[in-house]
Amino acid sequence: MQDGREAAGEASVKLEILKALNAERVARRAAVVVTDVATGAQRFVAAKNVAADPLAELLMQHLRTGKSAMAETAEGKVFLTVHVPPPRLVAVGAVHISQALAPIAQLLGYDVTIVDPRTAFATPERFPDVPVIAEWPDVALPPLNVDRYTAFVALTHDPKIDDPALLHALARDCFYVGALGSRKTHARRVERLAAQGLDEATIARIHAPIGLAIGAVSPPEIAVSIMAEITARLRQAGERQASEKQAGGASPKGAAPAVARAVP
Repeated sequence: MQDGREAAGEASVKLEILKALNAERVARRAAVVVTDVATGAQRFVAAKNVAADPLAELLMQHLRTGKSAMAETAEGKVFLTVHVPPPRLVAVGAVHISQALAPIAQLLGYDVTIVDPRTAFATPERFPDVPVIAEWPDVALPPLNVDRYTAFVALTHDPKIDDPALLHALARDCFYVGALGSRKTHARRVERLAAQGLDEATIARIHAPIGLAIGAVSPPEIAVSIMAEITARLRQAGERQASEKQAGGASPKGAAPAVARAVP
């Protein structure tokens, strides 16, 4: 049986873990609580410390999927309680594609926000149940605190709106950044962004033309292709980088660091 001091010590540890976990949640950072099944002992691992943990590979795997689970390890049987921020989708452009994209993203568990300074398009009637910000990107985006758990899409076809939005997203390491437009349109976009001082590797993180190549034509079909590409980025980025590292290869064009429900 535990004496009073042991019980108090365990309670203190659990309280410290709870405080640390709440702090990471507020900051939208991932974390894992590792519980030794045999002893009940717990330890808290913030995402920033995962790489140095003895269970690093296992923790990274579960952070990528966002799933809690039991696992057999060299330390014995442990239960991994995984905490990851909910993913967000910020769509710049209150266009027909966004009208289809928003409910699909919500169905997949994303918090969705629409940004467009054109008040004729950015209306609650066109986007029920979705926050709509009718402001220019330089005003609308900073308060949103987009981060590496954010998918960011630029859909207006207007450089005055899309370019500042893309600059903002790329500077904040969003796990997915996509832009609507043909290859010619994107080539001109690349020139403009380079003139703004972005290097080739940063610009290459933009998925353009946006969406998986499934032959999409209508706005709903394009929305499906976009969410499919975002989902692939969310779920496969870590595995792809690991295989490339083993093969000694480089990340493909459009790839950002492995982030999706993964290690910040």
